[in-house]
Amino acid sequence: MTEQHLPTPVAASLEATNAGDREGFLASFTADGAVDDWGRVFVGRERIGGWSDAEFIGKKVTLAVNSVSVADDEVTVVATVGGNGFNGPSTFVYTVAGDQIARMTIRE
Repeated sequence: MTEQHLPTPVAASLEATNAGDREGFLASFTADGAVDDWGRVFVGRERIGGWSDAEFIGKKVTLAVNSVSVADDEVTVVATVGGNGFNGPSTFVYTVAGDQIARMTIRE
């Protein structure tokens, strides 16, 4: 993998997250997109929205990007998480489908 700039859908998701923009965050996903939060998988914008209300945007999460790696349609972002929930380093792996995110996997 090589260090690169963020692809547009991932940049839009991160920007929406940091702005507390729930609708912008959800719009960054495909209609059948998914969030995998340490093995708990939420499919579709409605379920992602419920998860986000309780654990992401609803917790005023901020993501300070430390590094980005891009390999084909997979984008790995290592970020420092802030907000009113988990705080600390975490890895987000995004699968990009066209101009949207098909999957965001949170690990470590």
